[in-house]
Amino acid sequence: MSTDNKKEQSQESLTYAQAGVDITAGNRAVELMKSAVKSTFRREVLTDIGGFGGLFALDIKKYEEPVLVSGTDGVGTKLRVAMMMDRHDSIGIDCVAMCVNDILVQGAEPLFFLDYLAVGKLEPEKVAAIVGGVAEGCRQAGCALIGGETAEMPGFYAEDDYDIAGFTVGVVDRSRIINGSTIRPGDLLIALPSSGIHSNGYSLARKVFFDHAGYTVDTYLPQLGKTVGEELLTPTRIYATVVKKLLEGASVKGMAHITGGGITENLPRILPKGMRAAVELGRWPALPVFSTIKSLGNVAEAEMLRTFNCGLGYIIVVAPEEVGKVSALMNEMNETFYTIGVIESIPENEEAAPEVYYRGTFPWA
Repeated sequence: MSTDNKKEQSQESLTYAQAGVDITAGNRAVELMKSAVKSTFRREVLTDIGGFGGLFALDIKKYEEPVLVSGTDGVGTKLRVAMMMDRHDSIGIDCVAMCVNDILVQGAEPLFFLDYLAVGKLEPEKVAAIVGGVAEGCRQAGCALIGGETAEMPGFYAEDDYDIAGFTVGVVDRSRIINGSTIRPGDLLIALPSSGIHSNGYSLARKVFFDHAGYTVDTYLPQLGKTVGEELLTPTRIYATVVKKLLEGASVKGMAHITGGGITENLPRILPKGMRAAVELGRWPALPVFSTIKSLGNVAEAEMLRTFNCGLGYIIVVAPEEVGKVSALMNEMNETFYTIGVIESIPENEEAAPEVYYRGTFPWA
């Protein structure tokens, strides 16, 4: 290169847009998402969209001793399915669900939510669709979307790639915190169905469907009644409304959100020392997606149970005398539920035994 050309190049005026970050597109994305975000606002929200921080005025008169409960999570490799389908309107629901369902287990009411979205290239309509899903999740959970961040990161993410994470804060009175400490032998396990895989185990699910079976997102499977992509993008269920009603009308000892690790790994997180759960495998029906994964991938039952929710997204522990109240509340809400097992003491000679063990046969086929 000649000296003159170097001099000419050095005098070129570069812009942020030339570097891959389009501020104008970012502003358009904000305009497109405004109405969806505002639709989630509760009366406690004091700020509008665009501030440096979201303000939320907690009504402390409602509580004797309010305790804030926080949670954060993402969506994992389910995002890859959304990218493969170029469909982004429901992935935000998953992000909210993974955060909100976690704080519910301690008896918290979700108050507000924030999201962080990082993209390779900012496409306003795509960003608005993603955030629209976040807003829908917040409406289902009853919490306000009071803030967020969209970061355009060229050279870090591929042009069509993105990642999303969420953060939620809820509140519970100290005296009403649910931590599993009162769980005793004889208490019963009440389970709520999942909507599908939810947002866990997707590395295995994608390997089975796409790498092993050779399917695409457009492959229609009769046993699913939909395409592979449609099944895998089914939004994670949010349990806030059901749990709120149960806590108002029944005494609950413990709750578990069944995420990655399945029942096998998540239920022990709420069990007191010396307690274990006996789970009856035949007490709830198999969802076709799990039977399909097991069959296509020749996945062992134990591996299925410690990777996926296998049809149950939420488990509640109650004393036997509370079952009538729980049943009445569930029926009032037209909610499907299953009594799937019982709490037991771990015998002294079985101290090394697993905290969850399974009885019976699961109806995979």
